[in-house]
Amino acid sequence: MSKRPAFPGMGGMNMQQMMKQAKKLQEQMAQEQENITTQEFTGKAADDMVVATFTGDRNLKSLSIKPEAIDPDDPDMLEDLVIDAVNKGLKQIDQATQQSLGKYTKGLM
Repeated sequence: MSKRPAFPGMGGMNMQQMMKQAKKLQEQMAQEQENITTQEFTGKAADDMVVATFTGDRNLKSLSIKPEAIDPDDPDMLEDLVIDAVNKGLKQIDQATQQSLGKYTKGLM
């Protein structure tokens, strides 16, 4: 009777080795995520009329609106500028997260 690995394709890696490798990977991913949360990300709209700054854990840290962006006759414009700046800031966080953690999740989904 030939001895075959319990998990074909694992190159004979035993469960203890797999668990050790998984723990190391988990620690590396946690460190990468922590690095992202300590960074700041800034979204800007229309020549910096509205600037939204986020922490890496997606919390809005500051929102700056230039006075010339405030037109009482056109509140929709200000809303659009705020939305644009916020979305750009959040997109930067997503891109940084994908770039940083994507190397660990590539091929898993």
